[in-house]
Amino acid sequence: MSPVRKPPVSQSSRLRVLFSCVAASSLLFAGLGPAAAATSAPSDPASIEKTDAADPGDVQRQEKLEQLSNSVDPDFYTPPATLPEADGAVVRSEPADFFLDPVKLIRPNATVTRMMYKSTDSHGDAMAVTGTVLVPKKKWAGSGERPVIGYAVGTQGLADKCAPSRQMGVGQEYEGPMMAALLESGYALAITDYEGLGTPGSHTFMARASQGHALLDGVRAAQGLGVDGLDAGNPVALVGYSQGGGASAAAAELAPEYAPDMKLRGAFAGAVPADLSEVADSLDSGLYTAFLLFAIDGVGTSNGLAPASYLNAEGMKEMNAARSECTIEAIGSHAFVDTAKLTKSGKKLSDVADEPRFKAALKEQEIGVGRKPEVPVLLSHSLLDDVIPYATGRDLAKRWCAQGVNVSWDATAGPAHIGGYIAAVPRALHFLKSRFDGKRQLSSCWRL
Repeated sequence: MSPVRKPPVSQSSRLRVLFSCVAASSLLFAGLGPAAAATSAPSDPASIEKTDAADPGDVQRQEKLEQLSNSVDPDFYTPPATLPEADGAVVRSEPADFFLDPVKLIRPNATVTRMMYKSTDSHGDAMAVTGTVLVPKKKWAGSGERPVIGYAVGTQGLADKCAPSRQMGVGQEYEGPMMAALLESGYALAITDYEGLGTPGSHTFMARASQGHALLDGVRAAQGLGVDGLDAGNPVALVGYSQGGGASAAAAELAPEYAPDMKLRGAFAGAVPADLSEVADSLDSGLYTAFLLFAIDGVGTSNGLAPASYLNAEGMKEMNAARSECTIEAIGSHAFVDTAKLTKSGKKLSDVADEPRFKAALKEQEIGVGRKPEVPVLLSHSLLDDVIPYATGRDLAKRWCAQGVNVSWDATAGPAHIGGYIAAVPRALHFLKSRFDGKRQLSSCWRL
């Protein structure tokens, strides 16, 4: 009787295993992230020791994480007085680190470069943005030049310490598993920090044009770094989920005019917050109220709507706290806050957002209104998403379809917002490979 042979494990299976294992690890480490460490941990060790029931091991852990969060040279993030004229022009760069865990045991097999580059904000003004370029050390096995992924991260927070280029260097970036999966596929990654994360000024969270420009110019900068194998000839795709999904979708529809020479092949955008008015209603006074604070500060600041003009003293206290926090701590700090107690008018923040002075600003952030991608896109959204309504993502797909865009719609049942991302990964990896292999995408528009 001949032995039973097991079928060979496919590359996609290996990638799913890799992603699942590292994702599990990252979720375990999430509570140790800079959100919980750098902000909540007092900088004075003596003050830690005076807290109730302080365990010596906890004190040492908090001290170590505080050191890690401040280990990046802040001078790198200070822009020069004059920026280059061209969008995507590199201002400066330096070798950097990328770890998948805060203990620094898992390091992807890739070269890591931190960079600052010139981009354009929502108002057409020059801005300096930082980011990270990852290039696998293994030779590209596909045809043509190695593809570059413009990678847009999900919500990081508002504080400078939350910048992905900072968190990656100390093993605190929660999107590290997806980045590792893409590197394993052989893709180079250009990861933007967005406007105001790390660099001076406010992080314009969910400002559509600023995020889209920063993502596209991050790819241009990566191709202009002089890294072996990266140049303007690389095929490109965009990837992002949640805030990153908004940035990826915005960049995809801005690209025809803003980056017409880029060899863009497609864009994956998951859980896209395409209409911030709808998202505000979903977030208000719930578990993710912090994201609403991030959004009204980011979009409001970008449009001259100072929070102090509509928030009372308690509201400004909540806002200032949110400005110093990264995602994980912010979620816990502001969960289920009654936002009606934060405003001068006594209205909930989502109702304030319906006032005329906000409506124009929010309308400007809508995706799929008068703009469209010229490449195939994959939109994914979980029916069980508890942060961004499923209907918001589906309506974006319908708007793009009505404009003739080749949209593939991926409805999943991933549990909650985070589960939706994990559920989307296999399809996203297949989508990217198909685009770089030159295959035709079948549209889902007929069934939307």
